[in-house]
Amino acid sequence: QFKLIVENPDKPLASGLQVTAFVEYCPEAEEDLQDRLCLLIEDDFVDIPLLGLIPCCFLDIESEISFGAVIASSKIISKEISIANRGSSSGKFKVSYDGVVPLNIEPTSGVVEPKSVKMIKVGICTDVPGIIKEVIQVELEGRGCAEVWIKAVVVQQIVKVLGVPFGNVLECINFGPVYFGSSKTEQISLYNESPECMDWVAVLEDNAVGGEMGTDLQRSTDAVLQDLSLKNRARDVDISTLILCIPNQGTLQPYEKSLVTLCFTPKDCNSYRIFKRDSTLKQDYVLFLRFEAVGNKDGYLQTLNPRPTELALTGSGIPVTLTFNPGPVFNFTDCFLGGQTQILCTLKNESELLPATFSFRKMAHFNISPEKGKIKAKSAQDVIFSFSPHQIGTFKVKQIVDIIGTGLGKDNLQVLKKKSFHQIHLCFIGACKSERKNILFKINPGLTPMISNATGTFVADGTGQCTDSAPVAILKSNQTQIHTHQINRNCEGDALTAFPNDRAASIRPSERNKKYRTIFTKTERYNYIDPEFSYTDCEQLSKAAHKEYYSNYIYNLRQRRLQRDATRQFYIYNNPVNIGLVPAEGLLSPKISLTDIHKEKLQFKMLPLEENCLLTSRKLEAIGSKSSVKEVTSGLSALPSSTQEKEDCSRTLTSKELHQIVIAPSTVDFGDVCVYSTTTRKLHIINNLLVHIWVKIDIEIDELQQTSPLSQVVPPLTKTHIPIVFETSTLGVFKKSFAYTINNQHLGHVLVVAKAVSVQLELSAREVILKPVLGYLAETEFRATVRVYNPRNHPAEFTWKPVITDRGNAFSVQPAKGFVEAYSDLECEVVWYPGFSSPEAGEFNLCVHEGNTINLKCFAKVRIQT
Repeated sequence: QFKLIVENPDKPLASGLQVTAFVEYCPEAEEDLQDRLCLLIEDDFVDIPLLGLIPCCFLDIESEISFGAVIASSKIISKEISIANRGSSSGKFKVSYDGVVPLNIEPTSGVVEPKSVKMIKVGICTDVPGIIKEVIQVELEGRGCAEVWIKAVVVQQIVKVLGVPFGNVLECINFGPVYFGSSKTEQISLYNESPECMDWVAVLEDNAVGGEMGTDLQRSTDAVLQDLSLKNRARDVDISTLILCIPNQGTLQPYEKSLVTLCFTPKDCNSYRIFKRDSTLKQDYVLFLRFEAVGNKDGYLQTLNPRPTELALTGSGIPVTLTFNPGPVFNFTDCFLGGQTQILCTLKNESELLPATFSFRKMAHFNISPEKGKIKAKSAQDVIFSFSPHQIGTFKVKQIVDIIGTGLGKDNLQVLKKKSFHQIHLCFIGACKSERKNILFKINPGLTPMISNATGTFVADGTGQCTDSAPVAILKSNQTQIHTHQINRNCEGDALTAFPNDRAASIRPSERNKKYRTIFTKTERYNYIDPEFSYTDCEQLSKAAHKEYYSNYIYNLRQRRLQRDATRQFYIYNNPVNIGLVPAEGLLSPKISLTDIHKEKLQFKMLPLEENCLLTSRKLEAIGSKSSVKEVTSGLSALPSSTQEKEDCSRTLTSKELHQIVIAPSTVDFGDVCVYSTTTRKLHIINNLLVHIWVKIDIEIDELQQTSPLSQVVPPLTKTHIPIVFETSTLGVFKKSFAYTINNQHLGHVLVVAKAVSVQLELSAREVILKPVLGYLAETEFRATVRVYNPRNHPAEFTWKPVITDRGNAFSVQPAKGFVEAYSDLECEVVWYPGFSSPEAGEFNLCVHEGNTINLKCFAKVRIQT
């Protein structure tokens, strides 16, 4: 079956030349042949073996698929394994698996072309933590059965709280005693002990069991119960102002650590108390801070999520108890100018836990030594207050004493700075009197001074002071009638009277429309106007016109600005709702009494959360309850249309914002579902944000193709749902996941679980005993009923088929066939016809079309009358 085609050369071959020969193989049967070809080279023989093999396949497959360490995220992860065919003909393969862990294998059978590779996709579900080590059997044509191991380690995505710098696992942080108004920080490290990236957020639990808010744990139970008003006020305190977590959200890479700063700033809940003895109470706090991974949150819909990492925070708030003896009012003795009086004061720190650092502010006429200092717990220090006046008079000032502590800075919230967190007010009262001075008179040598006595003889030394400008004093002329001349009795009322000592300034330039008269005779004074320095009449008119021009210019600018503001406000409210009217314009606010203020409960305002503000349990509950009330089932748009929606739906959400969006349940369990039936479950979407969000679902699963809508724009503080429709024609366990995105950026997954089963019916009883009714003859038909139940979601067609024996069957069931609707039942009547040879027992098979078969036994109990 081998044929050689060659032309032998007549002459020897020179170097570098060649002769080509062809060997042709033409098999006549499917069998392997072997022969040889003899080559004669001058005196040598060379045997060339010839092998004729029939075409066959040679399949090869990898022996292991390792997923490594993955997190339990309720999604299907897949890897591909290759089947290579190195043979010359096509080869078939078939995959079989009977393990415990559900695996998605596609395809389970097929053909691999020669010199090609076929990929098999194997998917595992990461819904339950554990170790996956399963084996699948792959039957390869020509090579038998091969084993492929599937290995994976599914772990929970958790975050651990570690101490700094030792790295020990922390369960509680004790801040210890801290003054009200001051701050104390502790640093922790968050560790992502998982193989995937994780977004995290911190949530402060203000309604957790075991939490304490402002309670003195060292007091007796009776004392705490009597102080219920303090406990009620402590509940109304915004807990997010007491604990600060920086940062309170973020992203951790696999096995990455991040430094987090916790700050404790206690606030006095006794600030409204009247009695001083109550304001010195210590207030203890026990709070819980949990760190959660951002993702699918089932909330009240499902409780299968792993427990978040919880950290207990304890601390105490104590007031500043710095007392002054004497005090707080200090009366200094009177002193003269340049003198000094002192008071010794003792500052005592009544606190048994913390020292107190004080600083006196500088005040005029008063000196304090020392101005600042630090007093240890249960210690005292003497301070000297000095009164050194610099002018004559009585002084009553408020001296401020700053208590210095640590607090967060505005620029860097992770670094504590020294600042004044508490103030104490003292009252200083002092008087400075003038010192008496004996005036010595001396004889006038002959020159009359500017100010002298009546005779000009004796002059008081040091009392006269010469000024650079001449004194001028004026008053209304009509307010005095001293020595008024009779001619000037009826002078104008707007004339001004000049005192006698303004004679040196009587000829200075003055306003032309003002008239001055003497104080005694009311004679009009002469006013000299210097033409070189005064305005002319024309200049006066020009100045007035210039002033009026700029006054009108400024007035017109203001009017145009007000008009622009009014137009802008009109366009803001010019919409179909407000129609250009400003809401509540002209309405008076209601009057609220003090009783209403004290009775008002704490209401969380629906305002955007600040970047450094922690999420709390009560805030999330309040926002969630508001969103759950407003449920929208129709009318939502699939794409952002308005400008506001487009702006909101293009935002990149933070971890804190994503935590307030609930898309649940993370696992949609349909349970037992009949093939060729349609079942619907709700995927809830709750938007607790103050902006729109855009949710898009990407479904490539054939069994979920009827799900609609796949895109929705959810308004702020709104709850809605998307119906997930499941339909299958294949029996078995279904476990696949689909993905969704929020604002086209943030990815999430939902796992769909179902068990596809055939239709099934159940009977209320497997045996029926038929008895005659009292008063009826024995020949009367015996009757009984049996109920057929359909526990599944698809109508079931049934047929009663009797089991025929040698004696026959005297029973019948009506209806003999029919339908039972989903989740309903049907009552069937069993009848026995008595006769001489009628058997008292019979059987029926309830045959369900494409379903199960149930056997029913019937017995007739005959009562013999005597």
